[in-house]
Amino acid sequence: MRTTRTRPTAAEIQGVRGRRIPDVLGPGLDVLFCGINPSLYSAATGHHFARPGNRFWKVLHRSGFTDRLLSPHEQAELLVHGCGLTNLVARATAAAAELDEAELRRGRATLARKVARHAPLAVAVLGIGAYRQAFGRPKAAMGEQEVGIGGARLWVLPNPSGLNAHYQLPKLVDLFGELRSALG
Repeated sequence: MRTTRTRPTAAEIQGVRGRRIPDVLGPGLDVLFCGINPSLYSAATGHHFARPGNRFWKVLHRSGFTDRLLSPHEQAELLVHGCGLTNLVARATAAAAELDEAELRRGRATLARKVARHAPLAVAVLGIGAYRQAFGRPKAAMGEQEVGIGGARLWVLPNPSGLNAHYQLPKLVDLFGELRSALG
């Protein structure tokens, strides 16, 4: 697994299917951000949300979670800001569409165990479709959910992938900012 700031080659990206990226977890988290699963690009770099077109890091900074724009290779610094990272499904794929509902539901159970262990104040699942499948809530909407997880408040926010054209950067910042404001 590549852990430097250089971009992985096409061969490196194709060779990481199924690889996992370690979570960024610790005590005293305000929010645990939960992606769907790592992209092949992220798995090749060893860093969450590493694909150049992914807007996660910009959104975190612009919505007030970080005091400066962090890069994927600085993901461990999120802990200083009270944020953590995990995924519903740990294995890397070329597209989230490669995951089935059973796998997403198993991911929900794994997420619940992580939340019970680390006790963040809130969990933010990044992707409405994955949330609906994993949690069995086909009509769920964006924002805070009525039912939490493991004692934490539960939010659903848009996937920050550059491929998610439904949400442009300003709207992502607004939605993530609502979570930030709710946490105080």
